[in-house]
Amino acid sequence: MSILQFLDTDVFHVSVENCISFLDPLIESWDIEFDSFGMEIVLNRRLTRRHLKKLEFREAEPEPSFEIQPGLMEFLDDAELSDGITKDETAFLKSLSCDGKRPSLLYYYRELQNLRDPVNFLPLSIGTQRELKRKTSATKSRVRRQTPESGNRRSR
Repeated sequence: MSILQFLDTDVFHVSVENCISFLDPLIESWDIEFDSFGMEIVLNRRLTRRHLKKLEFREAEPEPSFEIQPGLMEFLDDAELSDGITKDETAFLKSLSCDGKRPSLLYYYRELQNLRDPVNFLPLSIGTQRELKRKTSATKSRVRRQTPESGNRRSR
């Protein structure tokens, strides 16, 4: 009788007792991992086709919504300004967030030029070399050197 009550009850009036009477014969065992909130449920093989179910909760970034701004459409439609634009560059321009503002086609043209300008992006090796030189020169000024002729004096 309680299964019939469960099936007749609407979502707003389901009780714990209704759920237990319905789910108890269906679930053979379950295991929960509290670190990831992952659950593995083994269902009764006589009542289901697939007896193993896994449920996981995980953090995910929201799907990006690439609403194409009118200024971007104008820019892409202008053959002279958007000449030679690649798929990656177009995707980058679509991903720009303008916080409620409506940028013009000139804005997108300038963004594309900044993206293409090699001055704005140093190769990793040059940046690394500069950082190493800076660290090395700072370290050299603090290190005492001993040479056979100087004894314990600092050498410059």
